[in-house]
Amino acid sequence: MHLMSAKRSRLVIIDFQARLMPAIHDGPRLVANAAKLVAAAKLLEVPIVMTEQNPAGLGPTVPELTEAAPAIAKMTFDSCGASDFIDAIVGDDDLILCGCEAHVCVGQTALSLLENRRRVFVVQDAVGSRAPESKEVALRRLERRGAEIVTTEMVVFEWLRTAEHPQFRAAAKLIK
Repeated sequence: MHLMSAKRSRLVIIDFQARLMPAIHDGPRLVANAAKLVAAAKLLEVPIVMTEQNPAGLGPTVPELTEAAPAIAKMTFDSCGASDFIDAIVGDDDLILCGCEAHVCVGQTALSLLENRRRVFVVQDAVGSRAPESKEVALRRLERRGAEIVTTEMVVFEWLRTAEHPQFRAAAKLIK
């Protein structure tokens, strides 16, 4: 295993949609952390991929994240079921996952990626479910299957690697 690197990572934002978020436990904090990840990714030139589950039914991505990347619409819970998603993650970059719901779309996507031998990092404080126990069980399952469970701050500081990084001050401000 290796540390996350901005040069070989891709941020994957799964289904942070407006109609879903009011039902998600601790939703505003999760969205805020996802926004920090997006800002850090943009500062450090990390590619971003974003999905929307059944956008006609669940609406668009929350306003805080709409500028992150064009959304890939999907009907499958597993993002890997959408050919546009597969095209967007081609290569062997580490995949940093955040989104909703931990035990459905995020979980199924992560499991498929792991089956396909991709390195998966699930950002614990930027994934959510309606019920806390669903998130907890999903994270335990994903960790047992080989996903690394990390936090927003871990991602940002591993991407930076050093306080001498030219974007250190700007990225560090995102965390405070």
